[in-house]
Amino acid sequence: MNNWRRRFIVVAIAGLSAGCGHWTWVPAAPSRTSIPNGTVHEDLFSSTSLGVAKHVVVYLPPSYDRDSTRRYPVVYYLHGLAGSETDWVSKGGIDAAADSLFHAGTPEMIVVMPDGDDGWYTTWIHPLDYRTCADTVRNEAAQSYCVAHQRYDMYVAHDVVQYIDSHYRTQADRAHRGIAGLSMGGYGAMILALRFPDVFGAAASHSGVLSPLYSGAHPFVSPKYAATVDEARTNSGPYYVRYLNYWGADIERWRAADPATAAEEAVRERERLPDLFIDCGIDDGFVDQNRAFHAELVRLGVRHDYMEWPGAHTWRYWSTHVRESLAWMGRRIGR
Repeated sequence: MNNWRRRFIVVAIAGLSAGCGHWTWVPAAPSRTSIPNGTVHEDLFSSTSLGVAKHVVVYLPPSYDRDSTRRYPVVYYLHGLAGSETDWVSKGGIDAAADSLFHAGTPEMIVVMPDGDDGWYTTWIHPLDYRTCADTVRNEAAQSYCVAHQRYDMYVAHDVVQYIDSHYRTQADRAHRGIAGLSMGGYGAMILALRFPDVFGAAASHSGVLSPLYSGAHPFVSPKYAATVDEARTNSGPYYVRYLNYWGADIERWRAADPATAAEEAVRERERLPDLFIDCGIDDGFVDQNRAFHAELVRLGVRHDYMEWPGAHTWRYWSTHVRESLAWMGRRIGR
């Protein structure tokens, strides 16, 4: 396990409330020299769902080593496309944000950051053979990127959760387990929480790709959606080829992978719904997708918190607002 150097970050907070939900101001971070620090390290474990060993970064709160019997809530933070398990610490400063929030009174939590490759946190319709993947020229080494089976939903919801619950002092139930992420990881957080409501009791998305079939019109009032996969091509942009690997050429498979569809099914089946938090920058290219998903949740009567703040699809935005999702998670799974 590798101990990582701690960092100081300055967090600027700007608030813009939109739609349903409520807002609570998060206190600004105090001086890093005046608060206890948690620890961050990296584990390697075997994933049955992927058929390979994967890395996971774990943040343990300041009291973890001082109290040998206490059990903690756990929140899983997913990275975005072309990202890695180290991003939330190295680029997002999530460890510093957690330290300051816990010092200010937010319930302490274990924060887990798994390696999700570019798998979109789903089981692929057209899986890629390991040898074919290994022959592809990439910045990341094949042994850390290529997998035997692209079952990234089961990998997170089962393998990673099981590993963490068996190796750390967790409160191993849905009421004390949340999931969050950015961009691709925001999609992953929403779809996994809605598809695995017995595993995750809360989910948060920063700038998520939350409505892949959205094709225009007013996203709050009358969103329009692609009726065929060909219609989805234009709005999918550079992601279209990836979507074909994930969901194939069947529009019904695309709909099944849509978070709004998952929410509608959960409502229809009267399943337990997770608490939901969604935010997006007003200058983000995915903001209309977020607005459309928000509108669908309103239509379905699904309670959730929806926020928009100034900002784009950048680490400046995510490192600023990770404090909001952490504080929100503490209020949901830290009770």
